[in-house]
Amino acid sequence: MKKRIGSYPRVRVGGGGRTVVSQAGGVLLVETVRKSGLDQAISTALTPWRKPRTVHDPGKILLDVALAVALGGDCLADAGMLRAEPAVFGAVASDPTVSRLIDTLATAGPTALNAIRTARAHAREHVWRLAGPSAPDAGGQVIVDIDGVLVLAHSEKQDATATWKKSFGHHPLTAFVDHGKGGTGEPVAALLRPGNAGSNTAADHITTARLALAQLPKKYRRGRRTLIRTDSAGGTHEFTAWLAQRGRWLSYSVGMTITDHIHQAVLTVPPTAWTPAVEPDGEIRHGAWVAELGGDTLKGWPPGMRLIVRKERPHPGAQLRFTDADGLRLTAFATNTANSPIAALELRHRQRARAEDRIRAARATGLRNLPLHKTAQNRIWLEIVQLALDLLAWMPMLALTGDARRWEPRRLRLRLFSAAAQIVTTARRRHLRFARHWPWTDVITDAIERLDALPNPG
Repeated sequence: MKKRIGSYPRVRVGGGGRTVVSQAGGVLLVETVRKSGLDQAISTALTPWRKPRTVHDPGKILLDVALAVALGGDCLADAGMLRAEPAVFGAVASDPTVSRLIDTLATAGPTALNAIRTARAHAREHVWRLAGPSAPDAGGQVIVDIDGVLVLAHSEKQDATATWKKSFGHHPLTAFVDHGKGGTGEPVAALLRPGNAGSNTAADHITTARLALAQLPKKYRRGRRTLIRTDSAGGTHEFTAWLAQRGRWLSYSVGMTITDHIHQAVLTVPPTAWTPAVEPDGEIRHGAWVAELGGDTLKGWPPGMRLIVRKERPHPGAQLRFTDADGLRLTAFATNTANSPIAALELRHRQRARAEDRIRAARATGLRNLPLHKTAQNRIWLEIVQLALDLLAWMPMLALTGDARRWEPRRLRLRLFSAAAQIVTTARRRHLRFARHWPWTDVITDAIERLDALPNPG
């Protein structure tokens, strides 16, 4: 009988392995880059910043950093994990070369940012065509959620200030395309702002909306098929007027602050005017009702606006506000969508909460903090983060099915990207052999087959 020495088997550890590839599941992201044409688009866009006789392409350097961030990195030096696996990720620039490129692009300012964003928009349109019925516009409408996010700073960085939550850092304004209940979402804008930037600054919301619309296919940059959703920070006269401006005609669903005027109007709504709220499956949402306000409450707002208010029993432990009534929590939003039941519109607006999931994924993908010192450098970092999030959204949309398509970055890294494989050369071709006992090997190999079946970009 052998004596046990612990709960886990004891193994000897040593270096010298040559045929094992770590982070081999990252080949899914590499294939997504290839099929989306993002590598060609970024390379072409950054051609002005490629010096003669240079070894490394600026577009490849930027994508390598984005791949490292998608795999879990949070600084420029984490590109070293790709450099260690040239058989999968190719030649990767050294850390000084990466830093010099970031400084160069930061010095170029808006010119470099516009080049990167144009390349992303070009690849996005191609990916949506490839995705077909899985694309976010398959239903004929694109939903863009705008929301702010606090990014903490633990050192003195440019434009890092005290925030409204009494923390210290920056307050970017972000926008994400919602993929619906069957998927996740992808970023289309990130506006870097100081920590003391206001939550309801209309000019910042307009700028972010412009950046987001520029990322969409041209047919969705104006018209009712594009819906802009925000919380109450977007419920300003200037922003709603910009959304409804003649020639733009965007649909919107923006939260509204419960003012004293709205509160008094709610108190006059008769009991018969309240309609039960509904759940996504069509069932009645118990303890919640909605009603539409009109009259003087819409005075001064754009024509065609509908103001809908919801009253709901507060969750256990929640504190009521002065603007609540009869022990019920009041919330309101405005929309210009006509000929739709108010319960369905309220459900659509409530689903804006999925933006919080996108922000959580962004925090886990390079947005936990801004690693660089200057604001111009961190603007480039935000573009890198968006590139990483694009890949993490496009890969499941093109290659995964079922519950796996809804996996967030942390789960994708744990189950797919972190899988190791053995590299084998046969007939002058390299093959990755994933372990048969790995629980998600079938998911990886099936996803690779789906990506291989897609046509290459022209």
